[in-house]
Amino acid sequence: MENLGLAQYSQEIQDKVAQARQRVSDLHAELPRWGLVVWTAGNVSERVVVNESGPSTDDLFVIKPSGVRYEELTPEAMVVCDIKGQLIDGDRSPSSDTAAHAYVYEHMPEVGGVVHTHSSYATAWAARGEEIPCVLTMIADEFGGPVPVGPFAIIGDDSIGRGIVETLSNSSSPAVLMKNHGPFTIGKTAEAAVKAAVMVEEVAKTVHLARELGEPVPIPQEAIDSLNDRYQNVYGQ
Repeated sequence: MENLGLAQYSQEIQDKVAQARQRVSDLHAELPRWGLVVWTAGNVSERVVVNESGPSTDDLFVIKPSGVRYEELTPEAMVVCDIKGQLIDGDRSPSSDTAAHAYVYEHMPEVGGVVHTHSSYATAWAARGEEIPCVLTMIADEFGGPVPVGPFAIIGDDSIGRGIVETLSNSSSPAVLMKNHGPFTIGKTAEAAVKAAVMVEEVAKTVHLARELGEPVPIPQEAIDSLNDRYQNVYGQ
């Protein structure tokens, strides 16, 4: 794969990329720590804003290389792509999910980080093609309603990215369960997207357990809206 290199960018951008490589490397360690991935599955990416005016189609992103085990990941191992998913810098091929990440960054300028895992409980809901209902205050807080299901799509082109954007553009949720595949999460930062990946697995597990005991009780929409607004705009401030 052609490697265009970072020499075409200013030192400031190169420094931003180096910092993003460090953050993305560190955040990848969170995925096995929380039991969200096995072997080489899953990936984290982070947008690098090139122009001071804000996110645009000139931006880059840092992502995990393809087929590398988590214990072998370092900041230097991370690869850099442009917004179309073309390799800019790195010694390995980008993740097989790179096209999906690229499509999200190109079409959702507010997104600064994207995460994909195959965490067991969330992926089990994806295998059923079923949204996770909003039956816990944690779900209302974090997701603002049910965790939605995205369409089935084949890995390799931007089909998965299209499904993510189509599903989440009209949703308050930072997570989508791609049908027969698994969860993808977004955030203003890569760390926020990792948090969403941790939380979607937690609620997927808890609601599954609740269903084993009986039918979970849904939360009224008015209460969902109130809980989400408080958590997103007041909590921790």
